[in-house]
Amino acid sequence: QSNYDLSPSYLLFLTSMLLFLALFPGAFDCCTKISDEIPKGILRRVERFEIQKADGLCHLEAVILHIKGKKFCGNPWNRKVKKMMKKMKHKIHRSKSHVRKQRRIRIIKQKEQKQ
Repeated sequence: QSNYDLSPSYLLFLTSMLLFLALFPGAFDCCTKISDEIPKGILRRVERFEIQKADGLCHLEAVILHIKGKKFCGNPWNRKVKKMMKKMKHKIHRSKSHVRKQRRIRIIKQKEQKQ
């Protein structure tokens, strides 16, 4: 008898854990603590953010700030965090409408050239 014999129940446990990790890759990537005060320097360098809901796999409501491969978990009710989120959404919205406008102009020019 060797030390490497695995019982069927242990194999079932390992298989179910691997399946769980495959189906829910972010399950262990939740914010467990949030910071109430985030320095302005960090808020200025945020590249993108996500909203973590307090349902499903994560049990804490948070804003996940992404800065150069690092994550910071902030309080979603913090005034500075809310302001940063609003500013970022405005920038994203503006850039999308700008692209849409350029595409529309290009389509109009193509139609004019065909006539």
